[in-house]
Amino acid sequence: MTKPLTVLAVDDEVPALDELAYLLGRHPGIGEVFRAGDATSALRELNHRRIDAVFLDINMPGLSGIELAGVLAHYAQRPAIVFVTAHDDKAVAAFDVGAVDYLLKPIREDRLDEAVRRVTSARPAEEAAPERDDAESDVVPAELGGITHLVPRASIGWVEAEGDYARLHSASGAHLVRIPLSTLESRWRDHGFQRVHRSYLVALRFVTGLRTVDGAVLVRMRANGASPGIELPVSRRQARELRDRVVRTPMRSLRPGGADE
Repeated sequence: MTKPLTVLAVDDEVPALDELAYLLGRHPGIGEVFRAGDATSALRELNHRRIDAVFLDINMPGLSGIELAGVLAHYAQRPAIVFVTAHDDKAVAAFDVGAVDYLLKPIREDRLDEAVRRVTSARPAEEAAPERDDAESDVVPAELGGITHLVPRASIGWVEAEGDYARLHSASGAHLVRIPLSTLESRWRDHGFQRVHRSYLVALRFVTGLRTVDGAVLVRMRANGASPGIELPVSRRQARELRDRVVRTPMRSLRPGGADE
């Protein structure tokens, strides 16, 4: 028996989102339905749970549906994309970004059935790949001045705790996100990040060395684009594990001031 789909409905208009979520929720092939009112909220949902398919409006403030689909194309295990729109002039662009279907509003039941069938048919190949935790996606959405910045995880040198928030220090600058440092620590550990202090999480690929000053251990971080090099404190209980992991990290990644290879 085919496992019911977990889907995400995305629309910036509340009545349209309510209607879409209702139609999806009553479909027998769909198990759970999550909702998002814009692309930033959609990325947060995708970063917190496994989603099989995104039913996505095209015209939205901030990132459009087409742009969001382009971001999802970089995911290691991408959810299926079904565009849901009142406009019929974006179909070519929609299929150019890999959409499996294109539904016009108001949604007909037979067309929704067909879209769900196409999503279900696309699942076997994806499920054959190792299951991926979408909470560990390759980009982190961060808002600054009303603009959504998509910060690649690979560009982040270190993360600093600020209460229930975390400040990402990346090649594009510093970005504040509403994610506790402890959450990022558990999600990113297998992606080369190490908690070094109650206030800091570092990317091992940007570590250039460790030194001890008056009994205190400091970790040196190389410059990272817009972020300058810095030394961060290391707690006693984290020092040994940090040393062990740094030693296991390929030395080409630790070349001071060097570019990634």
